[in-house]
Amino acid sequence: MFEEKSYDESREKNYQLLLKQLEALIEDEQDQIANLSNSSALLNQFLDQVNWVGFYLMKDDELILGPFQGLPACVHIQIGKGVCGTAVSERATQRIANVHQFLGHIACDAASQSEIVIPIIKNNEVIGVLDIDSPIVDRFDELDQKYLEKFVEILQKYL
Repeated sequence: MFEEKSYDESREKNYQLLLKQLEALIEDEQDQIANLSNSSALLNQFLDQVNWVGFYLMKDDELILGPFQGLPACVHIQIGKGVCGTAVSERATQRIANVHQFLGHIACDAASQSEIVIPIIKNNEVIGVLDIDSPIVDRFDELDQKYLEKFVEILQKYL
């Protein structure tokens, strides 16, 4: 059973606790949708100042909306389009301080001001992305990126 934990240490220690919680939450589950659903819920509970946390999964050469927490979202995203599609085409994390300055940004939620997207790679193939939006400009920093990438590394083992 999952119990909500107070995150009252340093940001780095809080992230380390988050990684342990993720591992404990998904280590015995084989179902991809269940693991992605619980992962998005865990991140949504952990992160402050975010308005959307979820996954897009590759299907038929495009990203399709997967499990998430937040308002309804875009369902189809072409590779190379928007922040999510760019993360896939470049196979690299996209940390965008101000989405309104990102050429081709896809505005699914008008409240979103900044975004971080981490590609999920399994067997050298991008199988999806973790997408997190914030209503705050420049919400995500290097520490967020470092630990969210570690979060995805753990998650990849169970997908």
